[in-house]
Order: sequence, then structure tokens, then C-alpha cells
Amino acid sequence: MIPDQQDPAAAGKFDDEHYPAYTMGRAADMLGTSQNFLRSLDEAGLIEPQRSAGGHRRYSRHQLRIAARVRELVDQGTAVDAACRIVSLEDQLHEAQRRNSGEQASH
Repeated sequence: MIPDQQDPAAAGKFDDEHYPAYTMGRAADMLGTSQNFLRSLDEAGLIEPQRSAGGHRRYSRHQLRIAARVRELVDQGTAVDAACRIVSLEDQLHEAQRRNSGEQASH
């Protein structure tokens, strides 16, 4: 399909960091890692990619940032399961800080 003939509503989804725009192969290439690495993050429950109608994994930019952080820790010598726990805890901390700053602003 020619880009200017695409549905304008669908085009806006690419601005959404949670839109699953990337195939497993493309995501692995972007991260400089293997598809097995991405599968391991799915198996660990850290990243749950959406599935296409054909059952193929699709990743969002948000998920790729999480995977890149795990990859960084693994490259520094951290085991994958430990890196997943670290990233999960970091995410929980950031969420708690965000909520806390929102509560303080409303008081």
C-alpha cells in the first residue's frame, strides 16, 4: 500500500510507544541481539509481546527499551534472570516515584 493511501488513524499508532510495530527479527536486529534472547525475556515474564494474527511476536518501542536495558546488564556480566529482576524492580521504583510525585503535587 502506498503510504499516503494508508488509514490516517493507523498511521497515528506509530507515535504510540506501546504500539507493537516491530517483528521479532527487526527487534533483534535493532538491539543487536538474537531472537532467542527476546524469547527468553518473554519466558521470564518481563516482556509479553503481542501476537499477530499468524501468531508472530510483535514488540513496541517501550518493550525494546526494556530489552535494551536487560541486554546492557547481561553485557556487563549479569545473568539474564537476575537482569530481568533488576529491570522489573527499576520499573516498579520509577512507577512508585511517579505516583508519589503526582500525589505530592495534588496536596
